[in-house]
Amino acid sequence: MSPGLVVWVLSLLLGLQPITTDLYLPALPTITQVLGANLPQAQLTLSALLLAFGLSQLVWGPLSDRFGRRPVLLAGMGLYVLASVGSALATSVVQLIVLRVLQGAAMGAGVMTARAVVRDLYAPGEGARVMSKGLTGLGVIACLSAPVGGLLAQYLGWRAALLALAVFGALALTVVALRFEETLARRNPHALDPTTLLRTWGQIVRHPTFWAYTLLATTSYAGLFTFLAASAFVFMGVLGLSQSAYGLAMLSMSLAYIAGTFVCRRLLPRWGVRRTVALAAVATLTAGTAMGVMALLGVQRVAAILVPFYLFMLGHGVHQPCGQSGAVGPFPQAAGAASALSGFLMMVMAFGVGGWLGQSLAAQPASVLPLTSGLWFWSVAIAATAWTLVQRYGEEHLPSPAPLRAFPPEGGHASDPAKPLPRRVLAAGERVPAAGETPRPPA
Repeated sequence: MSPGLVVWVLSLLLGLQPITTDLYLPALPTITQVLGANLPQAQLTLSALLLAFGLSQLVWGPLSDRFGRRPVLLAGMGLYVLASVGSALATSVVQLIVLRVLQGAAMGAGVMTARAVVRDLYAPGEGARVMSKGLTGLGVIACLSAPVGGLLAQYLGWRAALLALAVFGALALTVVALRFEETLARRNPHALDPTTLLRTWGQIVRHPTFWAYTLLATTSYAGLFTFLAASAFVFMGVLGLSQSAYGLAMLSMSLAYIAGTFVCRRLLPRWGVRRTVALAAVATLTAGTAMGVMALLGVQRVAAILVPFYLFMLGHGVHQPCGQSGAVGPFPQAAGAASALSGFLMMVMAFGVGGWLGQSLAAQPASVLPLTSGLWFWSVAIAATAWTLVQRYGEEHLPSPAPLRAFPPEGGHASDPAKPLPRRVLAAGERVPAAGETPRPPA
């Protein structure tokens, strides 16, 4: 695949997450009313989806290491389309929650595989820059999701907003079926063996670099999820925005995120991963503190939340590409498993945040404090992770380690992990990289 096609595929696959979570948010208060749901049940349509998203990656990851990235993508995208159509036809909140769970499980195939594909094709340093390009595409999709969802919900009803997800899923499925080429060089025949899988996960969770970057991505996403889960009720229910105005507010938030991904790509070559992350954490902590202090002083205005949150999203545009690529970087022979475990931990955190927000919003229905206090807390956690763990364990240019014992090359033996890999024959048009040059796959 050409580099441009890789970025295009990454954008679609990574974009599954924001479009699935953001597009229906303007319709969420209406869904809650029409289906007779309470606030905790309404939150469950989002938090349960994300829990299924996280858990499913623990299955999709080893499957993709065993059978390849393409079969997993085709199966996952097919299930996503079916679940999306079903959710648009739901007649009760219980049905909607169940179908959103299936949707989240299917979404896991796309997002997990996208992270693994980056590690299949690029070294960690280059991978962070490529991931930032894919996440720029995600930002564009996020920009359109809430405004489109608001317009659909306002003029065509909430079912049209949910049906739009099926259309996007069908587009992603078509691109994968027609253009995506397998990126996994060696399938691992032992990837699904329970003993092998447990041993592999054990090696991953003992690696400090994995934890440094996973916690960075997890705390940053927890802050974003706090905003996503609470903003519809705060902006429309407390501050009085219309559905379309709320959609525009979400669009402006996504533009700030896109700007952050561009900043990330500019800073990485000059400052490196660790210094770039540390600098972004200054913006994150400033944003959370400003938002939290103004809310405690009784300032309940849209600008008092949105303006600091733009700064938060600028930092988020740096922390996510660095965190997601860095967590998978040390494991070229187990990129699927590492990506799955990292994604699982992120979504478990989001599920916990969703449960807390549901209770907090129900207890304080006329206050912005559940939103602002949550974002303040996560901004402190992000900065602490960026300034400590990432600085100590976040490797700038990770060498390609020997294959993990649990993942020998196809046709090799788990009992002989030190056995050298066979030399790869250069493809047509490929050359041996010069000293110090980052190897790139052939176009």
